Amino acid sequence: MIEKLSSIKDRFDEVEAELSHPDATSDMKRFAQLNRTYKEMRPVVEKYEEYSNILGNINNAKEIIATEKDPEMKEMALAELDELQTKQNELEEEIRVLLVPADPEDSKRAIFEIRAGTGGDEASIFAGDIYRMYQRYFERQGWKTELVDYSEGSTGGYKEIIFNVLADGSYGMMKYESGVHRVQRVPVTETQGRVHTSAATVAVLPEADEFDVELKESEIRKDYFCSSGPGGQSVNTTYSAVRLTHIPTGIVVQCQDEKSQIKNTAKAMGVLRARIYEVENNKRLEEIAQKRKTMVSTGDRSAKIRTYNYSQSRVTDHRIGLSTFNLPSFMDGDIQEFIDALSMAENAEKMKEMAL
Repeated sequence: MIEKLSSIKDRFDEVEAELSHPDATSDMKRFAQLNRTYKEMRPVVEKYEEYSNILGNINNAKEIIATEKDPEMKEMALAELDELQTKQNELEEEIRVLLVPADPEDSKRAIFEIRAGTGGDEASIFAGDIYRMYQRYFERQGWKTELVDYSEGSTGGYKEIIFNVLADGSYGMMKYESGVHRVQRVPVTETQGRVHTSAATVAVLPEADEFDVELKESEIRKDYFCSSGPGGQSVNTTYSAVRLTHIPTGIVVQCQDEKSQIKNTAKAMGVLRARIYEVENNKRLEEIAQKRKTMVSTGDRSAKIRTYNYSQSRVTDHRIGLSTFNLPSFMDGDIQEFIDALSMAENAEKMKEMAL
C-alpha cells in the first residue's frame, strides 16, 4: 500500500506542477482534466501524509521502548505506541476506501429527469411525490436546484419534470436513483378502495461541460415557441420557450421555465449535452456491470429498483434487499440511509475486484 500511495503522491506533485505552469491554460480541455485529477487525488495524498507521520511516530516510540532505561519514560512510550497503532489501523481502513477507484463522473453536478410511467393519472401524481421527496432531501443537504422543463399531470403531479442540481458531487451521491420506482397504494382517483400499482422513471445524468461534449451549431435545430403554464404576462405572448433537436442523434430537449429566450436556450443546451454524454457513459457502465454480480448503478432506466408500499408503510430497494417501515419519513426526504447503503454495496464490489 505504501508503494501505491507513494506513486500517487508523485503523480499528484506532477499535476500540481503542471497546473501552476504559466502555459497551463493554453489548452483549456487539458487544464480542466488536470484540475479534476488534482481534486480527486488530494484527499488520498492528505491521508498519505498523515499516515507517513503516524508511521514515523511509531518508529520513534519503538526506539524509545528499546533504548530507554527510565521506566516512566518507557511506560509513556508504550501508551503512545498503543494509541498510534490504533490510529494506524483506522487510517489504513480509510485509505483502502479512498483507493477504491472512483467513478470519474462522481464529482459532477446532476441532472434529474422524472417521468410518469405505467398507471395513468396516478403515475403522474407519484412522479410529483418523488420530485417532492428529492427536493426535501436537497434542502437537508443545502443544495439548490434549477427547473429546466415540466409537463403537469391532468389531476396533479407531473407527466415529466427535468431539473438541475446545483451542487458539485451531487451526481456521485444521487446516481443510484436511476431506474423505475414502483408505488403500491390506493390512488386518490380510485373510488372502490382498490390498491393500484403505478410507476415513475427516474434518470440521473452527470452534467457534461463543453470539454466533455463538443456540440456543433450546424447540427442543432432551434425552434422557439410561446411558453405555457404559470409565468405571468410572458406566457403565450413571447417566443421565450426553446426546443433543440440534435440532428445526428435525434435527441430533442426543450426548456420554457425562464422568461428569457437566451436563458432557456442555455439550460436546454446543458441537458442536450448531458443526454449525448449519457450515451457514451452508459456504454462504460454496461462494461463495468458485466464484470460485477451486483452492480447497483448501471444507469438502466428500465430496471425496477424500488417499491413504495403505502399499506405496509414500507420502502424496499430490490438491488440490495434493504427495507424500511417508515415510508412517510422517507417520502419527506429521509433517504440518506439508502444512498449510503447503495454506495457501500458498490464500493464492496470494487474492493472485491481489487482483491482479485
